[in-house]
Amino acid sequence: MAIPNLSNEQRDQLVNEWHPDADGILSRNAARIVLFNDAGATFLIKGHDFGDTDHAWWFTVGGGLEPDESPQAGACRELCEETGLQFEPDRLVGPVMSRHAIFRFAWETRRQHELFFIATVTQSEMERIGNSTHLTALEEELLDEYRWWEIEAIPEAESRGETVYPQNFASYAEAWRQGWDGTCTEVWEQ
Repeated sequence: MAIPNLSNEQRDQLVNEWHPDADGILSRNAARIVLFNDAGATFLIKGHDFGDTDHAWWFTVGGGLEPDESPQAGACRELCEETGLQFEPDRLVGPVMSRHAIFRFAWETRRQHELFFIATVTQSEMERIGNSTHLTALEEELLDEYRWWEIEAIPEAESRGETVYPQNFASYAEAWRQGWDGTCTEVWEQ
């Protein structure tokens, strides 16, 4: 398997975003937004791991928090970077989920603590998604595809081999699309 070389900017982003926990596992805090459109479809991004180019998955908008950045502000910054949309943090609903995951990425085992929020976009905003010029060098390398998904289509795609994170995303999204019940589900994945 060929592993592409990282640019200095990509390498710096990996080093600066992840820090070893007491057990030595590289970790970071992150925030994500589950976007819905008026029809109830949800927006996912497909990316891959340059440390294992055969490993690709679908995920929600979001990523690592900068030092002293609130989860809401970080989620909105990531939304702008990955889609071009600009939201104020008070537009987000939640957090609806707190996810703790351990996974392989960029040649190492990593741990991520994420808070998920939900938001609905207008038709005009939906049409502008994907016109972002704000991607980081690492995102430019890793992000492959943007897509609106009917929630019912996600389990079928998973049965054909697609991977979606968080696990059981379609079940969570279906509940959130009906409206938030005020709880924050806690999830651990490995």
